[in-house]
Amino acid sequence: MNDASWGAPQRADYVGGWRPQDRGPLSAGPAYDGHDAQQTRPMPIVPDFPDAGRDAGGPGDRDRRNDSGRGAAEPGRPLFRDELPREPAPAGPQPPPAGGPGDPRGGGQAPGGPDAPGAAGNPAAPAAAGPADTAGAAKAKKRAGRDLRAAIGVGVGLGAVIVASLFVVKAVFVGVITVAVVVGLWELTSRLQERKGIKAPLVPLAVGGAAMVVAGYVRGAEGAWVATALTALAVLVWRMTEPPEGYLKDVTAGVFAAFYVPFLATFVSMMLTADDGAQRVLTFLLLTVVSDTGAYAVGWRFGKRKLAPRISPGKTREGLLGAVGFAMVAGALCMQFLIDGGAWWQGILLGLAVAVTATLGDLGESMIKRDLGIKDMGTLLPGHGGIMDRLDSLLPTAPVVWLLLVVFVGT
Repeated sequence: MNDASWGAPQRADYVGGWRPQDRGPLSAGPAYDGHDAQQTRPMPIVPDFPDAGRDAGGPGDRDRRNDSGRGAAEPGRPLFRDELPREPAPAGPQPPPAGGPGDPRGGGQAPGGPDAPGAAGNPAAPAAAGPADTAGAAKAKKRAGRDLRAAIGVGVGLGAVIVASLFVVKAVFVGVITVAVVVGLWELTSRLQERKGIKAPLVPLAVGGAAMVVAGYVRGAEGAWVATALTALAVLVWRMTEPPEGYLKDVTAGVFAAFYVPFLATFVSMMLTADDGAQRVLTFLLLTVVSDTGAYAVGWRFGKRKLAPRISPGKTREGLLGAVGFAMVAGALCMQFLIDGGAWWQGILLGLAVAVTATLGDLGESMIKRDLGIKDMGTLLPGHGGIMDRLDSLLPTAPVVWLLLVVFVGT
């Protein structure tokens, strides 16, 4: 699944609304908020200047704070002050600071208070968010989402290709898996090189990944293990043709990519070798899709408590419960009517396992994308992103489904 909700983690130097660059000249006094003194965090040493206890944002900024002293974001306004555009200070003599003798507003004010960007009464400060700004923010949020029509169309098209190849000729479906693996490896290695400068060897990964999928279908688990070991060895040797700088990180990323994409996908081809292999693969695909759909539907309607806000802010605990419920019902039906010798209670356990592994797989790829600083792994599938954005929940689910089906009904 894709993570369309992107939240910036709060940096330590922004806690409480104070940043080191807000310090200003010594004569002006450091920006310090008396409310923030109650927060359990180290504070800068404040010289004993009179009236230095107001925030550099001025009275208007101070009014936007809640009782705890933390900056409370207003609707339509950025959460952090550094997201506001800063305009250069006007040339020439500056007006005297507010709060001096004869000032009708009264009250002491640190120099630069009302004239700071964002302060009330400063004509150069950005205006409060009006209807146009709110509409623009809503439009930007809409653009950040997915094209639902394109996503549905691409999903239906992929489903038709998979079902047709699965029930017509099994070897054709193995080819579909191989193509998905090679494209997924290309997306992963390309993003690693673009964002981190890691050059995982694509050629041995692509050739070895295709061999792993085919070996799993032809020779079973033993063939898959042998092909995996040879692929890792090929990655080590292939990288030796280039300078040694970065060798360790490149081959480490290559071995990780070989395990993450083709090795996990090999369990799908091994599922296909059973007498009812087509039904087993269909059960695996249906349960994963139903789990993702249940998580989205329940989370969108009832989701309030975040599941893992630092990894994927859009996922909720209610959505996870929806994924579990939907997958357990679908698993009971699939085991009862699709799998030879299956029982409904086995399907409940299978659905529970699929919901957990699919969620973990989605969170795992979200961690990778956050580390790389990207939203999607690619743009090949309109409305979905890349191939890897569709394989994120399928890959870790495949070995779990294969193992449970072997335990429940054999090979």
